[in-house]
Amino acid sequence: MKQRIFLSPPHMSGHEQHFVQEAFDTNWIAPIGPNVDAFEKEIADYLNIKHVAAVSSGTAAIHLALINLGVQQGDEVLVSSLTFSATVNPIIYQNAIPVFVDSENDTWNMCPELLRFAIEDRIKKGKTPKAILPVHLYGVPAKIEQITAIADEFNIPVIEDAAESLGSKVNNKHTGTYGKMGILSFNGNKIITTSGGGALISDNDELIQHARFLATQARDNFPFYHHTQIGFNYRMSNVLAGIGRGQMKVLNQRVRQKNEIFQFYKSLFTDIEGVVFCETPPNSNCSRWLSCIVIDFEKTGGKTPAGFIEALETDNIESRHIWKPMHLQPVFNNYPAYTNGVAEKIFNQGVCLPSGTAMTNNELQRIANVIESYFS
Repeated sequence: MKQRIFLSPPHMSGHEQHFVQEAFDTNWIAPIGPNVDAFEKEIADYLNIKHVAAVSSGTAAIHLALINLGVQQGDEVLVSSLTFSATVNPIIYQNAIPVFVDSENDTWNMCPELLRFAIEDRIKKGKTPKAILPVHLYGVPAKIEQITAIADEFNIPVIEDAAESLGSKVNNKHTGTYGKMGILSFNGNKIITTSGGGALISDNDELIQHARFLATQARDNFPFYHHTQIGFNYRMSNVLAGIGRGQMKVLNQRVRQKNEIFQFYKSLFTDIEGVVFCETPPNSNCSRWLSCIVIDFEKTGGKTPAGFIEALETDNIESRHIWKPMHLQPVFNNYPAYTNGVAEKIFNQGVCLPSGTAMTNNELQRIANVIESYFS
């Protein structure tokens, strides 16, 4: 059987073991430690942002951001519908109400026009949203300047979900740094990984300090264990931060490799009618965490996403469908949603292609052969 080609597996740089060994040699195994401090500084320097709290996951970072903004039971949070459920789950953790906003065609991300309509409609209904949570999907920046301008107009804070977009920029400013807070993910399939982990980022020191406090079980500054708030076990371990430090050394290289993979796919699909890629906003740079396409089966002679995924799987190549929109998920379908049909169409027609930066030329050729065979 042919060796499996995974969608986006971890790709080690060779530097990770040095920092991990250092953690073992100094017995800094538990959460916090020198690697955590250094990793936070390296992320802050890379993003040109003042403060970073390394935590156990991107989900934890969103949860802490919502708490920082005082989101609580009954509050409404406007959130992208076309995303992974981890974006939305922390809203439910706070017993708050997700209000889903559909996508626009270009980037597949939150539609600014629909966002404005949703805000105005929620206000008419007597419920000003407590926060806006847009996602930079698959590494493609949302139209974040428009989104933050609308948010500022209504004085609603923005939390950017940049879990999939580390390395992406709009007008030379990193995604995740436009809002009041941003979140990153270092899950095993992300552009760099700490095995499991994430970060909350902000220029506001008070917010990050409070997040660190909450993430370490909210222990008050007393000579004994004293708690006045509910806390969480959300801090990143010193060992995993060591992995992250090794990964940071090759982040720019990984962004280049992701874009080379994207261009490889673009060239393969150039002459195939009915297959298109999502577009980047003007004046932006995209990390292209995953290269994704939509297949219009009416223009491809009946070629479908499911059929293409099956053809790849037959050659032991992993791909997957685009995220199913949150407003169509059984667990969320009773919550308010402002839709235009774009996210549902992308879900029905979309495929995420193998995008691992360690793929060999032979593996890329295997994928190319399947594409040529299926769409010929």
